[in-house]
Amino acid sequence: MKISVDISYYPVTDRFIPPIVDFIHRMQEREGIEVVRNTMSTQIFGEFATVMTALSEEIKRSFELPNSMFVLKIFNDDTRSL
Repeated sequence: MKISVDISYYPVTDRFIPPIVDFIHRMQEREGIEVVRNTMSTQIFGEFATVMTALSEEIKRSFELPNSMFVLKIFNDDTRSL
């Protein structure tokens, strides 16, 4: 099943941009995932298992930075085709 995920990442630190950019770059390096960035959030598209595995691993890695928060909206289709 194809899914779409809208992600907002809020590292609670004075230097919040580098962790966000790092997370996006790590997601872009993943096989089978398409990443679309804009000023408010990042959209990720791909197969359910591929996307959810990548998100789980990369969010865990981002949580190594104290006080990080993610907001995810997950849709059970590729929203680009709607």
